[in-house]
Amino acid sequence: MSTRGHHHPIVHFVKREWVLLSSYGTTTAFMLNQHTWLGNDPGALTGLLLFVWLFTVMLLASFSVVRHADHLAEQLREPLGTLILTLAVTSIEVMMISALMLNGNNPALARDTMFSVVMVVLGGLLGVALLTGGIRFGEQNFNLKGVNSFLGLILPLSLFSLVLPNFTKTGGYGMFSQLHAVSLMLLSLIIYGVFLAVQTRFHREFFNEAGWSPSDSGETMPRQSISLESLLLILHLIPVVLLSKQLAHLLDFRIHSSGLPPDLVGLVVAILILAPEGLAAIQSAARNQMQRSVNVLLGSVLATISLTVPAALAISLICGKPLILGLAPPSMTLLAVTLGTCIVTFGQGQTNILQGFVHLLLFAAYIVLMFD
Repeated sequence: MSTRGHHHPIVHFVKREWVLLSSYGTTTAFMLNQHTWLGNDPGALTGLLLFVWLFTVMLLASFSVVRHADHLAEQLREPLGTLILTLAVTSIEVMMISALMLNGNNPALARDTMFSVVMVVLGGLLGVALLTGGIRFGEQNFNLKGVNSFLGLILPLSLFSLVLPNFTKTGGYGMFSQLHAVSLMLLSLIIYGVFLAVQTRFHREFFNEAGWSPSDSGETMPRQSISLESLLLILHLIPVVLLSKQLAHLLDFRIHSSGLPPDLVGLVVAILILAPEGLAAIQSAARNQMQRSVNVLLGSVLATISLTVPAALAISLICGKPLILGLAPPSMTLLAVTLGTCIVTFGQGQTNILQGFVHLLLFAAYIVLMFD
C-alpha cells in the first residue's frame, strides 16, 4: 500500500505545532543570551528587533492557547466552552502580571494592565464586534439576563478595585491597607466562585441564546482528546510566562528612553493577552452569534478584575511589593462613562451599528488621554 501523501506522526505534529517549537526555541535562546542581549543598552535598532521578535512569538503562542481552548469550547458547548476560553486567556494575564511584578519595579503595572483590558475590551473590541454585526445583520439579539449577570459584578468590582483605593485613609493614596487588601481578595474570589456556579450549573440558560435547553449541549469529545488539548494548552502557556520578564525589560527601557507614557506597558500587555480572544469575539459577531461574543468579552473583563486583582494583591502582601490600584481622575471619569455606556448599550437586548461607534469613541478617548 502506498504511503504517498501520508506523514509520519512526528512530522505531522511538527507541522501542526510549529509555534510550540519556535516559542520554546526562542525561550531557550533568550535564557542563554539574557545578559548579552539585555544586560546593557542593546541600542535602538537591536532593541526594536528583539522586542518585535519577542512580541511576535508571544502573540503566536497566545493564539495557540486560544486555539486549543477553542477546540475544547466547540465540544463542551456554551457556557462551558466560553468559560474555558476566558479562563485560558485570564491565566496568561495573571501569570504575566505576576512575573512582571516579581521581576520589575513598576507599582502601577497591574492597575495599568487591568484598566487597559477594560478599555480595550469594552471600548475597542466591543465596538468592532457591534460594528461588524450591525453592518452585516442590522440588529443582533442576546440574552439580557446573562449580560445583567456580568455587568452586575463588573460594576462594583471594578469600582472597588480601581477607584476605592483613592478614598481610603490607611493605605496611602491609590493603595489598600493589609485589611482592605485581604478583604477584597476574599470577596473577589468568593463572588467569582458564585458567578461560576450560576454560569455553569444553576442558570446556564442565562448565557445562551433564547430558546436554548440543556439537551442542546451536544456530545463531549473523548477523554483522551480533552487531555491532549488541555496538555497542549498548558505547554503553550509556559513560554509566554517565561518570556514576560524579557519583554517587560525591553518595553520599559524603550518607553523611558523615548519619553513615552508609562501606561503603554499596560496597553501592550493587554493587546498581547486580548488579541486572540478579541478576534474570536469579532468572528462570533460576524456569524450572528452575539451571545457568544458578549460572553467572551464581558467574561474576559469580569475574570480580569476578579482574578488578577487578588493575584496582584497576594504578591504585594507576600513579597512586600508596593501596589498602586487607584486610577488618576481622568481615568476614573473614563471608567465611569464606559461602564455607564455599557448599561445603555445592553439595556434593551439588541445591539446595532450606532452603539459600535460609541464604544470605539470611548477607546479613542482612552488613547488620547494616555498621551495627555
